[in-house]
Amino acid sequence: MITAEGIVLRERPVGEQDKFIDILTKESGVLEACVKGARKINGKAGSSTQLFAYSRFCLNSRGDRLYLNSAEPIHIFYGLREELSRIALASYFAEVLGFCIRPQTQNGDIMRLTLNTLHYLEKGLRGEALLKAVFELRLMSEIGYMPDVVACKGCGSFEPEEVYFSVGDGGFFCKDCFSEGSGGNFYNFKLPVLSAVRHIVLADFDRLFNFRTSDAALSRLSAFAEDYLTTHLERSFRTLDFYRSVSGDGNGDTQG
Repeated sequence: MITAEGIVLRERPVGEQDKFIDILTKESGVLEACVKGARKINGKAGSSTQLFAYSRFCLNSRGDRLYLNSAEPIHIFYGLREELSRIALASYFAEVLGFCIRPQTQNGDIMRLTLNTLHYLEKGLRGEALLKAVFELRLMSEIGYMPDVVACKGCGSFEPEEVYFSVGDGGFFCKDCFSEGSGGNFYNFKLPVLSAVRHIVLADFDRLFNFRTSDAALSRLSAFAEDYLTTHLERSFRTLDFYRSVSGDGNGDTQG
């Protein structure tokens, strides 16, 4: 018997009455479990196994598969369904997590990041563009792709007024050290955007969402964060395309 708290990232039907669910857990990565009779009107576990449910699961192991024994809801995140853009953004987060996180890995900080992001998204306490950028950059940092935000790679300047940040290399040059021959995909932005990136990748979780930035800086930050994630994961996400279509976020503000 396995007991774990987790968030349902994905559900898919099997046969006429059953379904499989993917659960992000703190102790064991993403687990796939079969829920027998889930699609009956009085099916087992009900809301505890629906998409984005945060629940306490008891799972039985049979051969190489896990089967749900019981589940108790902790928080269902119903509010995500109140707006299409919210559920679309949460679905993007879930698809990224399902791709990044493997079974039998410790994910305490990633679980906390996911729960906190969904909380702010559900309650509308932070804007979607800010939450998306925070999730993308902090997740990449947690799984080993933290950008180098310390200083200019050329002269070591800590607070240059303008930077050229490499998406592929994950480091930046100040305006004086950057040259067109540096190669790669660079984002040009001002110090406030660099400060926001630094906060996202370095701040304690208690302060992670406690910052503000101008609309112009947020647009730049959002474009950079998305490009950074998709470049390092080397793939696109259909849920991201859908989120863009329903939110009007074309992320057209890229390099410049």
